[in-house]
Amino acid sequence: MSDKVYIFDTTLRDGEQSAGVGFTIEDKLEVARHLQRLNVDIIEAGFPVSSPGDLEAVSLIAREIKGPVIAGLARAAIGDIDACWQAVRHAETPRIHVFISTSDMHMAHQLRKNKEDVIEMVRATVSHAAKYTSDVEFSPMDASRSDPEFIFQVVEAAIAEGATTVNIPDTVGYAIPAEFGNLIKQVSERVSNIHKARISIHCHNDLGMAVANSLAGVLNGARQVEGTINGIGERAGNASIEEVIMAIRTRPDFMGVHTDVNTRELYGLSRLVERVSGIATQSNKAIVGKNAFRHSSGIHQDGVLKMRETYEIMNPADIGIPAGGTIVLTKVSGRHGLRSRLDDLGVSLSAEEFERVFEAFKDVADRRDEVDDRDLEAILSEQTSVHIAEQWTLDLVQVSAGDHASPTATVRLIGPDGALHSDAAIGSGPVDAIYQAINRVMGVQNELTEFSVKSVTEGIDAQGEVTIRIEADGGVYTGRAADTDILVASARAYLHALNRHLNAVTSREPAKSM
Repeated sequence: MSDKVYIFDTTLRDGEQSAGVGFTIEDKLEVARHLQRLNVDIIEAGFPVSSPGDLEAVSLIAREIKGPVIAGLARAAIGDIDACWQAVRHAETPRIHVFISTSDMHMAHQLRKNKEDVIEMVRATVSHAAKYTSDVEFSPMDASRSDPEFIFQVVEAAIAEGATTVNIPDTVGYAIPAEFGNLIKQVSERVSNIHKARISIHCHNDLGMAVANSLAGVLNGARQVEGTINGIGERAGNASIEEVIMAIRTRPDFMGVHTDVNTRELYGLSRLVERVSGIATQSNKAIVGKNAFRHSSGIHQDGVLKMRETYEIMNPADIGIPAGGTIVLTKVSGRHGLRSRLDDLGVSLSAEEFERVFEAFKDVADRRDEVDDRDLEAILSEQTSVHIAEQWTLDLVQVSAGDHASPTATVRLIGPDGALHSDAAIGSGPVDAIYQAINRVMGVQNELTEFSVKSVTEGIDAQGEVTIRIEADGGVYTGRAADTDILVASARAYLHALNRHLNAVTSREPAKSM
C-alpha cells in the first residue's frame, strides 16, 4: 500500500486573505461542510485572534464539522495560542498551528529579533500550545528564503517541545521545484527528531510554481500538502489543492502516494468558492475551469468521441463535473425537473432555498429558450444558503440614457420598514446613475472599488452577471447578481453588497480577517 498524503485545506484562512475577499460566518460554514464531504484531512478554519468574527466562525466550525481535524492559526505569541485554543477546543480533533518568521529579512525588518530570540519564542509557544492539545503544527515562515541550517535548528526545537507536524512554507513563492524538493529532503535527513513529526508543505504561486513545488515536496518525503480551492490567497494565491489532489490520483505510477479525498466533490466546491469569494475561475484553469474538458479542434473532438482517453487524462465525472444530462430546462419545466438537474450538479438545498431558486429559475426561463448549467450556477450564487438577510430590496429601476442625454435613473426600494422609498439621480453613465439614486435612498457612505460584468452564457438573451466590491467603514463587501437586463443586475448586485455591509454593522461582525 502506498503512503497517504494528508490534505490540509486553508481556503477559509489563507484563501480569505485574497485582496477584496471577506467571508461571512455563513459562507465559512457552508464551505466547511463541503470540505467535510470532500473528506479533506485538516480544515484550517481561520485565524481566531484576528477578530471576534473569525473566532466565532472557527468555534462554530469546530462544533459542527465532524471528521476532519479543525485547525486555527496562531502567531508565536501566548495570547494568539490562547485565543486559538478557545476556538478549536470544541472540535473532535483540534489543532493549533503556530508560525514565526525565520528568514534573515523577516527577522531583521519584521520581528526585529535575532536567531536566538526566535528559537526561544518557538520553544515557549510550541510548549504552551502542546499543553492544550497533542496536535500542534509549527511553521517557520519564509522558509524558502531562510538559512537551511537555521531551519533545521528551529524545526528540531519545535518537535522537542511537542510539534507533531512541521510545515515548510514557500511563503512568497520564491522557490524552484528542484530547490524546494531538496530542502524537504534535507529536513528529513538533517533534523534528528524528524521521525516524531510529519513534514508538511505550504507553497505560494508568485512564480506560478506552487503546485509543482508541492509535488516536489511530496516526492522528497512530505506527507501533508496545504493549499486552497481554486488556488485563491495572498497575492498570486496558494497551491490549488484540487490540482495537487488530481496530480496524485492521475499519476500514482510516478508519485507513489495516495489521498483519501472524495474527488467527485471538487467541481461543486470550486463553484461554491467562486461564488462566495467573488473571484472568477479562469476558463482554462486546470481541473475545474470551464474549458478544462472542452474540445474545439476537430481532430480532438474526433478522438474523444471514439475514445475519451485519447485527449482526456482524467474522467470529468471523477471530479464531479456533470454530464450534459438528458433533461432540458425550459419555462415549462417543473420543480421535479429542476430538482433532478440540481441533483446531477451535486447541489443540495433546503426546502426554502429550493423555492427561492425555483422562482428565480422560472423568471430566467420566461426570457430564455433554455436554461443551462451556467445559468443555474448564476442563480445559485444569489439564492443559496449564503443568501443574506435583505434589509433593502429592489422594487423598480428605470433608466434614461443616450449619446445626447444625461443618464438618469429612478429607483424604488422596499425598506426595512416595508415601505416604498424612491429617488432619482443623474450619473456619468446609467450604472453610476442607478448607484447614485440608491445612495440617495439608503444614505450609506461607501466607495465602489470594483465593477465587473460577464456573460453567463452565449446569445443575445444571455444572463449578464455583475460582481462588485465596495468599501465601507473599513470593511470590504462583495455583491453579485445576474439578470438578462444588465442594469437590473447592476442594481441588485449593489444592493447585495450594501445589505452585507448593513448586516455586518448590525451584528458587529468584521468584514475581513487578515
